[in-house]
Amino acid sequence: MNHTEAVEQMAAERYLLNELAPDARDAFEEHVFDCAECALDLRAGTLFVQEAKNQLPALAASQSRSDETKSGTKRSFSFFLWRPAFAVPALAALLMVVGYQNFVTFPALRQSATEPRLAPVAPLHPATRGATLPTFTVDRAHGVALPIDLSADPGMAPAASYSFSLRDSQGKLVWASTLAAPAPETDSEERFSLTIPGSALHSGSYSLLITSVSAQGVRTPFDQYNFDIVMTN
Repeated sequence: MNHTEAVEQMAAERYLLNELAPDARDAFEEHVFDCAECALDLRAGTLFVQEAKNQLPALAASQSRSDETKSGTKRSFSFFLWRPAFAVPALAALLMVVGYQNFVTFPALRQSATEPRLAPVAPLHPATRGATLPTFTVDRAHGVALPIDLSADPGMAPAASYSFSLRDSQGKLVWASTLAAPAPETDSEERFSLTIPGSALHSGSYSLLITSVSAQGVRTPFDQYNFDIVMTN
């Protein structure tokens, strides 16, 4: 899924409403990791939904208790939702949330998504059996940058692309993506930097598996990086 398809399909909104088919949901999750605009839309929508869930039940409960005291009967939440006595303060609360997000939260998110930022580069080497895992201290504002070396060993079959998958200590897939193999150059090291946002991490162990994919689709394990993350906030 590319950005144009995500916008046309209203993928962020449908993702939050759980209306995406499983394959579309997986494609959108993969796209969000690489698209700052869709990530911003998703985070903004999530904040709005969470705040609405916090505000509406409290207002509904307050109105419900008031009416029960007067009439001695219980009414449904949907009935109170549209009564003027409830709707006015509920809408006012939501407008306050929207206003705060438009003037404070969204600009901050947009700034963090579009501005260059510094991320600590973590010294990382392919996993070795029995070796102690390197530990990286990370904060949510900056994340961490992992140096990745895609230089093939002599004699290895050329790769058409590389597949990446990052999993946490529970084996849950945190991120997955595919990168076209860079054009081979004589005496050139194929080094990249994988920047992982702090919001995608939590304290614990992680494993980054890189798979070489040939032009015929044959997949061969290329490298594996294991490391521990310690979050400071």
